[in-house]
Amino acid sequence: MNGYEAPITPIKPPQISEMFQKFALAFKTKTFEFFADEDNHNNGSHLSDSDGFSLLDSAEDFITDQKVVVIKPDPPPNSSSSSMNNVSHRGTIDTQIAECLVSSVFAAVSSFEASYLQLQTSQVPFVEESVKAADRALVSHLQRLSDLKRFYMELRRNPSSQVASSLGSCLEAQVQENQSKLRGLETVSNRLQEEIDEKDNEVSVLRKKLAEIHWGNTKLSKKLSGNLNSACDVLLTVRVFHSVLHDACRATHKFSKILIGLMIKAGWDLDLVANSIYPDIDYAKKGHTRFAFLSYVCLGMFRGFDSEGFSLIENEALCNGNKGTCSLKQLLEHISSNPMELLSKNQSCEFSRFCEKKYQDLIHPTMESSIFSNLDRNEAVLNSWRSLSVFYESFVCMASSIWTLHKLAFSFEPVVEIYQVERGLDFSMVYMEDVTKRYNFPGKTKVKVGFTVVPGFKIGRTVIQSQ
Repeated sequence: MNGYEAPITPIKPPQISEMFQKFALAFKTKTFEFFADEDNHNNGSHLSDSDGFSLLDSAEDFITDQKVVVIKPDPPPNSSSSSMNNVSHRGTIDTQIAECLVSSVFAAVSSFEASYLQLQTSQVPFVEESVKAADRALVSHLQRLSDLKRFYMELRRNPSSQVASSLGSCLEAQVQENQSKLRGLETVSNRLQEEIDEKDNEVSVLRKKLAEIHWGNTKLSKKLSGNLNSACDVLLTVRVFHSVLHDACRATHKFSKILIGLMIKAGWDLDLVANSIYPDIDYAKKGHTRFAFLSYVCLGMFRGFDSEGFSLIENEALCNGNKGTCSLKQLLEHISSNPMELLSKNQSCEFSRFCEKKYQDLIHPTMESSIFSNLDRNEAVLNSWRSLSVFYESFVCMASSIWTLHKLAFSFEPVVEIYQVERGLDFSMVYMEDVTKRYNFPGKTKVKVGFTVVPGFKIGRTVIQSQ
């Protein structure tokens, strides 16, 4: 190189193996160019054989004014690996800090949740001390979350800060989180247990009430199965009997009115019919002939009333030994059911047979054929008493009322007696009632009975007048 003098001492030519080793070492290193310059003589003077010139020692002379490459090896391998370990170690520390921070956040949130559940539980029922304690715990957990946020911001600004030492370990935070969850579950469990205890108390009270009801029902059943005194006290009075009799008379009036209307439509002469029922009766008014039809229906329905089976032969000996109780049970069963439904469900029952028998007694087949066959064709009629709905329903209602009155009469002790005044007897205001409502008769002649419309009844010493 310019300004550099080669050493005078001759150099021993290197061996071939040594030269290959030096070239291999040169290719493994990083290189940079060093330009020979006359003005850089001082820099060049600082280079020595150890800086790389001895790598290519040879016997050839140096050529001046040429650019040369100075080969500089990398730092030793030991120093490089140690620096990488330092970087890796710093990264591991950062990950551990992040894990601890996240675990601390979860632990604080779980603690807050548990305290909030405790606060809610303390509201109902209201416990002041528990509410205050839960409120203080909530404030402390919120402060903890605020501190964790501040730690995080400081770590972002200064990763080498010593703030991480105050976070504690990750496992400690996880233990705290699990404890908070357990505390919350314990709060919920205690609340549910309180509700279960309340329900158990309610069940105990209801069971006690149920036992009392069963005891009362058993007591009432014994009374009813004994002699039915409670029902007798309510039903077996003169007022009740008179009320049922009034309903029966009203139902009889309704059916008679319908029957008269059908006879008029069929072209019957009502005066002739009335005279055939009760001949030679001097009616005060022409319209009074309807009382003959009413008497025919009413006396026909009450025929056999004095017998326990109401003239049904199959039922004459059903209630031997305790007639009043048997009749009262039948009465309660009948009034608790609908007579129309009873006939449709069981046409062979005792009440159904009673209806069939009374209809046959009242409506002769010739009369039935005449009434129903002479109706207008536009009307919906068939050949039996069940065909015309209004006629059918009115008859069943009348039969049900008289059937009820009969069962009530035989429930009394002694049994209610029925009587009928014969034609031609003197009128008595004690035992009779004039259906014409004519109490002032002309002259001083005694008034005679024409016919009985509604029979009378005797309940002990009480008399219900016949009409």
